[in-house]
Amino acid sequence: MFEKLRESMVENQLLYRGIKDSKVIAAFLEVERHLFVEKEEVEFAYNDYPLPIGSGQTISQPYIVAYMMEKLKIEKNDIVLEVGAGSGYEAALISKIAKQVITLEVNFDLYLKSKEKLNYLGYENIEVLNKNGFEGYEEKAPYDVIIVSAAPSEIPQNLIKQLKIGGRMIVPVGRFTQQLFYIEKNGRDKFLITALAYVKFVPMIK
Repeated sequence: MFEKLRESMVENQLLYRGIKDSKVIAAFLEVERHLFVEKEEVEFAYNDYPLPIGSGQTISQPYIVAYMMEKLKIEKNDIVLEVGAGSGYEAALISKIAKQVITLEVNFDLYLKSKEKLNYLGYENIEVLNKNGFEGYEEKAPYDVIIVSAAPSEIPQNLIKQLKIGGRMIVPVGRFTQQLFYIEKNGRDKFLITALAYVKFVPMIK
């Protein structure tokens, strides 16, 4: 049953709306979203909207996750920093493409749940840390890709500093009105910033 629902999600939510990256499509077909939601939300796991995961947080709408991943052009040798592990779903998707995912979760309960879930499911190339996302994770920097899954009021400068030259970052920015920004680091202090879609994420907290 869930396999058919995943196929329908990919067909009707991703392909229909313009997602073309074959690596992203393959990850969405493989990763079982229903395993990353609360038990009472399982029947809605493949619907086209966010779902609560506890602690006032949500698992993001599938299309938005796919859109962000496609924009980042993740490659097989990339080291990816994710800010906002949540339930671990996005990290699981990225791990199907990238070499390694470092994912940060500031909420201790969600950190424990996502760490245990990902370990139980055998995701060996994901490291889950209970860290403040505004600070990033200097120990494993610089990163090829940074993906932020909660909205700060402005682009966190610490995260930009932790990008490799040639690295890419995507982040939703704003309080009431939020917009995705795509950032390419083209030199030590050179960046290309592109405004993308308007979105709605939970606020990024310290």
